[in-house]
Amino acid sequence: MASIKDVAAAAGVSVATVSRALNGHPSVSADARARVMEAVDALGYRPNAVARSLRTDQTRTLGLVISDVLNPYFTELARSVEEEARALGYSVIIGNADERPELQDHHVRTLLDRRIDGLLVSPTDGGSPLMLDAARAGTPMVFVDRWIPGVDVPVVRADGQAAVRDLVAHLCRLGHRRLAIIAGPAATTTGSERVEAFRAALAEYGLSLPDVYIGQGDFQAESGRRVTEGFLDLPEPPEVVFAADNLMALGALDAVRARGLRVPDDIALAAFDDIPWFVHTDPPVTAIAQPTGELGRAAVRALVDRIEGRTPRSVTLPARLVVRRSCGETHVPSQTPAPPTQSPSPVQRSTS
Repeated sequence: MASIKDVAAAAGVSVATVSRALNGHPSVSADARARVMEAVDALGYRPNAVARSLRTDQTRTLGLVISDVLNPYFTELARSVEEEARALGYSVIIGNADERPELQDHHVRTLLDRRIDGLLVSPTDGGSPLMLDAARAGTPMVFVDRWIPGVDVPVVRADGQAAVRDLVAHLCRLGHRRLAIIAGPAATTTGSERVEAFRAALAEYGLSLPDVYIGQGDFQAESGRRVTEGFLDLPEPPEVVFAADNLMALGALDAVRARGLRVPDDIALAAFDDIPWFVHTDPPVTAIAQPTGELGRAAVRALVDRIEGRTPRSVTLPARLVVRRSCGETHVPSQTPAPPTQSPSPVQRSTS
């Protein structure tokens, strides 16, 4: 394996000049830099990243802590982060929190100990003193998808309020009036935000959200199954179940099928966080899609701006409704109704 001395000899320069050329030092002339790079290519020289990091105080490595690697949304997010980081000259180390705050903090602590240049996190809850301390200490950090109120770092996220409103309008257009939600953890910003967006959208159409129609989930499939079983056991089950993430929607679908019921004939289903699988389910699931790839890329750009001394900014991108066939869309009228100007009592459909 070629050494830095071999490169210097081949380029006809000193070892110090090779080092400066590889680190982009402005004192190296264009001619010398070209000779060095030509020698590097010819000899197949690869600088020692660890040794270089000790000299430059940079590792060209980013940390990414995601909430659940089994969730296709976060898998796609991680892929887009890795691709954008690589394009900008950085590597990524990924930690999976598995929706567990203690595991999240373990990964954050480990990544910081490994001298990463910056950290991307989708927090599992809003009460991590470790991330608050890291932010106060000046660690370059960006929150993606979720955030922790009171921690002053850029946030890259999707705004789902308009899409949730579009979903409720769509469901009302189909004649549904009893709408329930499988909520994510209240300790997460996305968990609480989606419930409130759903409640507000229902209110626009004169509909309420009774407590019995709010089921507490944890963004994982088993909770979606459990909550949906509870909805189906109610004296007056909901006409629609809106799952606040894709895994809980899959759990809900399992629960409906286990009862010998069909979607949407017996109960309709919609989801937040569209995934490729939803096209292939029977029926295909109506869902709210987030611009996942662009969120990942924007988060990396914001973090690299912070690392390289530029001023990063928070980014909010719109989510959108993707209409399929899990809510009885066969008979969809061509126009979405406007919210009523007054708030009449909800119209109850017969469940017979």
